[in-house]
Amino acid sequence: MAALLSASLSFFFLFFFCNFVPQTLSLSSDQNLKTFIFRVDSHSKPSVFPTHYHWYTTEFADPPQILHVYDTVFHGFSATLNPDQVAAITKHPSVLAVFEDQRRQLHTTRSPQFLGLRNQRGLWSDSDYGSDVIVGVFDTGISPERRSFSDLNLGPVPARWKGVCETGVKFTAKNCNRKIVGARFFARGHEAAAAAVNSIGGPISGINETVEFRSPRDADGHGTHTASTAAGRYAFKASMEGYASGIAKGVAPKARLAIYKVCWKNSGCFDSDILAAFDAAVHDGVDVISISIGGGDGISSPYYLDPIAIGAYGANSRGVFVSSSAGNDGPTGMSVTNLAPWLTTVGAGTIDRNFPAVVILGDGRKLTGVSLYAGAPLKGKMYPLVYPGKSGLLSASLCMENSLDPKLVRGKIVICDRGSSPRVAKGLVVKKAGGVGMILANGASNGEGLVGDAHIIAACAIGSDEGDALKAYLSSTSSPTATIDFQGTVIGIKPAPVVASFSGRGPNGLNPEILKPDLIAPGVNILAAWTDAVGPTGLDSDLRKTEFNILSGTSMACPHVSGAAALLKSAHPDWSPAAIRSAMMTTASTVNNQNQMMTEESTGKPATPYDFGAGHVNLDLAMDPGLVYDITNDDYVNFLCSIGYGPKVIQVITRSPVHCPAKRPLPENLNYPSIGALFSSAAVGKSSKTFIRTVTNVGETNAVYRVGVQAPKGVTVTVKPSKLVFSPAVKKRSFFATVTADSRNLALGDTGAVFGSFSWTDGKHVVRSPIVVTQIDPL
Repeated sequence: MAALLSASLSFFFLFFFCNFVPQTLSLSSDQNLKTFIFRVDSHSKPSVFPTHYHWYTTEFADPPQILHVYDTVFHGFSATLNPDQVAAITKHPSVLAVFEDQRRQLHTTRSPQFLGLRNQRGLWSDSDYGSDVIVGVFDTGISPERRSFSDLNLGPVPARWKGVCETGVKFTAKNCNRKIVGARFFARGHEAAAAAVNSIGGPISGINETVEFRSPRDADGHGTHTASTAAGRYAFKASMEGYASGIAKGVAPKARLAIYKVCWKNSGCFDSDILAAFDAAVHDGVDVISISIGGGDGISSPYYLDPIAIGAYGANSRGVFVSSSAGNDGPTGMSVTNLAPWLTTVGAGTIDRNFPAVVILGDGRKLTGVSLYAGAPLKGKMYPLVYPGKSGLLSASLCMENSLDPKLVRGKIVICDRGSSPRVAKGLVVKKAGGVGMILANGASNGEGLVGDAHIIAACAIGSDEGDALKAYLSSTSSPTATIDFQGTVIGIKPAPVVASFSGRGPNGLNPEILKPDLIAPGVNILAAWTDAVGPTGLDSDLRKTEFNILSGTSMACPHVSGAAALLKSAHPDWSPAAIRSAMMTTASTVNNQNQMMTEESTGKPATPYDFGAGHVNLDLAMDPGLVYDITNDDYVNFLCSIGYGPKVIQVITRSPVHCPAKRPLPENLNYPSIGALFSSAAVGKSSKTFIRTVTNVGETNAVYRVGVQAPKGVTVTVKPSKLVFSPAVKKRSFFATVTADSRNLALGDTGAVFGSFSWTDGKHVVRSPIVVTQIDPL
């Protein structure tokens, strides 16, 4: 942990605080061009320049190839430059920071009911289904013709809206309406990096009508899916080729959508474009931003090097709630991404619906899996079974492109190991080689975690244990056979929710004092709208057209919370982003539909706050949380001071000059709805830490709350005062929580932590906060 924190802070040296040395800038054809983002102190602009753009183009380069000028959530510009130009610009005294543009990846019906939403009552009714709230979706664009985006019976666009409807390839002004109130696309960073992406083997071939749409139109499907999950209208008779039939609807069905296309099919999403979208969205007047984007390696940059964190801070400081995905690199520990405390970070859980498929072996045994295959059934016919991995070739075991011998697999059901290539792409490889079906077997790293896929061949996925049993059967007989029975849609699954095996896990790799993820939401096998530009698998060879698709990922969980925030914002327009997050966290559930502790999918063991944060969102309770933990901009500044950032580094994030207190604050005293108690692993015997928190009463004016504690094993927790009294004159109360751990009795186990909670209750509300106690090596 300490090594990671130290390494993260070492990135500080990418910043340059030097005196300006005038020199002539020239563009050399033999030097590589790259895109960089420059953070500039906007207050230092000489008055002779009418705009920041004039200043940047006149003083900083000759001439700079400026892509974006940022002036809302961030001050500065992005430009495509050679190394000499970058070196010269970074010496300018007004340049606070510079970082290279990076590519990021997407974290790729029945779920509203599973969140506790019901027609004509509760949060849906009290918020009018979010009708006046505008949700900005940062993704791959939108397919506006889908029924999920109808503006039927919606009122006028909110008068405060200042956004635009950008037109382009296959997207006109008529594609915006009272539902899709605005749409923009951001391609400059993407286009500037295209050659560089090609140079490292990326699949990009440039933007054109056959591969992409240079417009807000969605060629990938991901953006259409997330937008309709957050705020899709009611769509009757919805399904994905017969699976998950019913009424499709988003979490906030009447909320308005503003589309910001920052991600491009096959090539990802570039920081410079994402930052420009934050700038535009806040200026346009969105209330909520949904961003299912992050690093693809489970490693997070320090906040001052992370444009998502920087842009989100600017949005949060203007009252805009930002929901982000936790990443799909679970179940590995410390894999959660989007760690900034002003972001709401969402992990993924299952819902009580599944799509079972059963593998029937030649000896009569049955192995249970999942599938969304909708083609011709196998009708019980037994086929020869083969595992190409018996050859010892890793590529063959993974069914990689050109790895299968048609003579070996033709007319057979093929066992493929999961990993290294898309699950649906393995089925295509099997089909090309003449196989009639595929069984996709998890390895130990995926455990029992399964997601459904709309395979183009008769195929299903099975867990690690079933995979071992399948391979054992294969080795036990000279003529192994199998068939697959696809059983459609099953609801009422128990237990649910279960934490998805892929969902990003804690602890927080930057600041373990702040628990991340914050909570989980439905993210497995989610039905939502889909583009007609690509088939449900996303493969070029998949020519099927479907109005809806079923996807899994924290990308799907994030817009559930975005829609939830829209409902809460509509019901409580005076609540801050921190108050909205607090309401969801302190009312989240830690038990499943069997009233038992939630489990973790990959192992089946009880889950912990490292897996689910505060728990699974429950909107029926979040509407009336009783108390909230609010956080101001000054609180976040003090937090940044507490983790060792100096005023100039903090200004990279906050835009405005700041001053840190003479006495360095403690990061654990940020007024977060959870407590992370870190003790030195070198400490012997008892150690104590005291945390201060402040709660704001948003329930009945006269209220008395009493505390209850579930202390972590081997830990003592005391809260003073143990009673909080509120009145019309007293809406805020502070308290101290002291956590005492004895290293001789602290059994940290596999997770390296022990977990507990404390709750404030007035007899009606239960305001619960998780406690995490761990030991780390001192820096």
